[in-house]
Amino acid sequence: MKVPGIIYADEKMIEVIRKDQSLVQVANVAHLPGIVKASLAMPDIHQGYGFPIGGVAGISMEGGIISPGGVGFDINCGVRLLKSNLKREIVQPSIEDLVNVLFLNIPSGVGSHRRDLKLSTQELKKVLVEGARWAVERGLGDKEDLEFTEESGGIKGADPSFVSEKALSRGRDQLGTVGSGNHFIEIGYVEEIYDDRAASILGLSRGQITVLVHTGSRGFGYQVCDDYLKTLSSHVRDIGIELPDRQLACAYIGSEQGEHYFKAMNCAVNFAFANRQIIAHWVRESFEQALGMKRDELGLTMVYDVAHNIAKRERHIIGGREMELMVHRKGATRAFPAGHPAIPRAYSSVGQPVLIPGDMGRCSYVLIGQPQAMAETFGTVCHGAGRVMSRHQAIRTAKGRNIGKELRDKGIIVKAASREGFLEEIPEAYKDVTDVVECVEKAGLARKVAKLRPLGVVKG
Repeated sequence: MKVPGIIYADEKMIEVIRKDQSLVQVANVAHLPGIVKASLAMPDIHQGYGFPIGGVAGISMEGGIISPGGVGFDINCGVRLLKSNLKREIVQPSIEDLVNVLFLNIPSGVGSHRRDLKLSTQELKKVLVEGARWAVERGLGDKEDLEFTEESGGIKGADPSFVSEKALSRGRDQLGTVGSGNHFIEIGYVEEIYDDRAASILGLSRGQITVLVHTGSRGFGYQVCDDYLKTLSSHVRDIGIELPDRQLACAYIGSEQGEHYFKAMNCAVNFAFANRQIIAHWVRESFEQALGMKRDELGLTMVYDVAHNIAKRERHIIGGREMELMVHRKGATRAFPAGHPAIPRAYSSVGQPVLIPGDMGRCSYVLIGQPQAMAETFGTVCHGAGRVMSRHQAIRTAKGRNIGKELRDKGIIVKAASREGFLEEIPEAYKDVTDVVECVEKAGLARKVAKLRPLGVVKG
């Protein structure tokens, strides 16, 4: 190990974390060329491919590597939060109709696609370069949406010439789709406010209806990752980098192979930003349709959109000097503090909104980044609750139960693309997100602003 491994967790969490190989993966990441400070893991850590999910690594641009395993298969899986002018008491009587309309209008599930948004290869390549801006310029959203999206919804350095035909084919008809797994659209309301000033600046108030959109780059991003894992696995052997785990396949950042992956990964990042942008637009249309209200009555404006699975060039202070790093965040969220130039000007006085979704039966949180995160974790916190059960285990646990009725009895209406996909996501398959959020707050990495409680969920 070139650096130590540091895990942010309490004693109860550590007992759960020890049950899989995620701690071994933290140690393995610490072997990577160019890694600085520490191999980090957030309290939602669980075993992933190469890197643990919840893993963070800052790697020097000089002599360091970039690794697809440090980004993940669902490149730029992320969360977008919309706020509204609506109150819970107005929407709750219509929540089932609203969930049904969202389910019909926005495809979800394995292989889901919109027949009316199948793009030519040439048009798809524009999406890969422009990101969410491509959607907004075609009437699928507002310019203000871009202002409140990480990287303004389009990261630089994307080059579709380094993306395979297979990836292009998979992505051509998947824009505007939720997909499967833990992805969702959630209608909720603000149950608690913890920081009145920050909540006011973010436009959040008690009882207000919100919408969370959680999805990523779909089959396109998966194929980009898969393609480059195969390429870089043989490349590592050719150049003689010794790794403790072959899943950490990588390339030096400045090398031809490293640049090719970085440019292809950025294409998937932009695909995901565009995907969430289009879904948000169709969410607005669905609210209009279900509630019979006009856009200006609904509100449904952006709070923020954050990426989870990404590698980004950033500048950080290491050992008293500023360094340019390739920061790998896998199942982890950027959490920059007040005054950072990368966050929207409207939020400069409080810090970047950090969106931490929980499971479909409990709650989610809005936090703001703190200076301690910049000092300790490259401005990073957790991205969610973190699984404690495998998908197969969750299905076994749900056997003989009516999970839909259990949630309905709690006042939560869920519509899912498949029964199996629904059962894989039972609430107890995840850590309690409240415990995870308390951990990062007590560590001084982020501060709670609001708790969101679900009313209706569309699951993949």
